[in-house]
Amino acid sequence: MQLEGKTALVTGAASGFGDGIARAFADAGARVMVADLNGDGARAVADDIGGQAVQVDVANGASVQAMADATLAAFGHLDILVNNAGITHLPQALEDVTEDDFDRVLAVNAKSVYLTARALVPHFKSRNAGAILNVASTAGVSPRPRLNWYNASKGWMITATKAMAVELAPHGIRVNAINPVAGETPLLKSFMGEDTPEIREKFLSTIPLGRFSTPQDMGAAATFLCSDAASMITGVAMEIDGGRCI
Repeated sequence: MQLEGKTALVTGAASGFGDGIARAFADAGARVMVADLNGDGARAVADDIGGQAVQVDVANGASVQAMADATLAAFGHLDILVNNAGITHLPQALEDVTEDDFDRVLAVNAKSVYLTARALVPHFKSRNAGAILNVASTAGVSPRPRLNWYNASKGWMITATKAMAVELAPHGIRVNAINPVAGETPLLKSFMGEDTPEIREKFLSTIPLGRFSTPQDMGAAATFLCSDAASMITGVAMEIDGGRCI
């Protein structure tokens, strides 16, 4: 029960990695607020794990503030914030990505980290404690062709993690990231363009351990990084990638 007595907010938690993280946190003893644009999906996960749910658009400041307010009203305080919500554009030449798709990727993957920080860092500062985890990607370390602006958004998140860690350390707030490799989540088909055995094999050939990552992999790493066992770890972008970035 590494997170016994802790409270946590996980965005994008109705499916994929966020679902895995929310479930792992609950199994470790935390009370979890499941946040997602898909409100019904968030409520379903919350019901499964004995948590609470809130619908949120992480790219909208008013919506993020409402999520923060609802979380603090429900729990009284917050110990852990996980910025997991993310999207991608379809694989294509970088100059062919539409401006709308570019704006959407940067809003959900990058602006959301700013918005949640604006809404919740003052609370963490008031308690001189807190753990923030950003779910970045191996794409921010070792970019894949034709996912250029998605790669860039995850590189932004890794740099933001390190910058936040340095600034917030004197306030007792730790900030880390995890870098998953492609996993069995709703975004996998978008990364690949189409889901065929041949394309899956091509993706898997770049992962030395020979499998995709899973929500359970992310949940285990997130639980450790957000627990007191990692109290001396901040500013880390941990690769959970089966060796992909070696």
